[in-house]
Amino acid sequence: MVSALKPPRDEAELRCRAAALAGLTLADLARALDCAVPRGGVRTKGAAGALVERALGATAGSTSRPDFPHLGIELKTIPVEVTGAPQESTFVCSISLSDADRAEWETSRARAKLACVLWVPIIAAPGRPSEERRLGAPRLWRPTDAQERVLRADFEDLMGLIGIGAVEALTAHAGRWLQVRPKAASGRSRTLAFGRDGEMIAALPRGFYLRPSFTGAILSDPAAIPA
Repeated sequence: MVSALKPPRDEAELRCRAAALAGLTLADLARALDCAVPRGGVRTKGAAGALVERALGATAGSTSRPDFPHLGIELKTIPVEVTGAPQESTFVCSISLSDADRAEWETSRARAKLACVLWVPIIAAPGRPSEERRLGAPRLWRPTDAQERVLRADFEDLMGLIGIGAVEALTAHAGRWLQVRPKAASGRSRTLAFGRDGEMIAALPRGFYLRPSFTGAILSDPAAIPA
């Protein structure tokens, strides 16, 4: 039986808890936590993350801090195929578009969120109900120096484009591992951003995402440098 736990005391305890979840289905985990079994559609993704957060004792919620603030560790549940290939890009953090011209990698939310990540794969077997998805073996990852150089370059290039007013021209094709994509509760959401002439305009909120080619590589080899 799994229960909602207090925050782990240290990294070793967090690793142990995460390893103990491997092999459970989402339905197993929900019943063990006395929660509703997540069923169907896009909502299952958020429910799965919330279940894992509860089981592992994450405390940051929706704040900009890492999910385990006292350990500096971010938790990312990642939907994968039975082959281990990620099904989609992974959200990192929202972007403050109006501050893009002053953003620096060293003090950015993106760097703080990616400094140490506990990846928990959620495996989807073809044709099976969403509640039968299984938790895979966790992977604790810290960027190598070489990986951080690429992430930093992506961040600086993308934020530079936003800072000079190119946010509306920026597509998900830009960036080697990091990409910028819309991140909003609805298509009507708007935030302030720079326009082409330096004026402030209303723009759809954006967020940083990691490409599946990168997350898939580091799940296999934490030091991977994919193209």
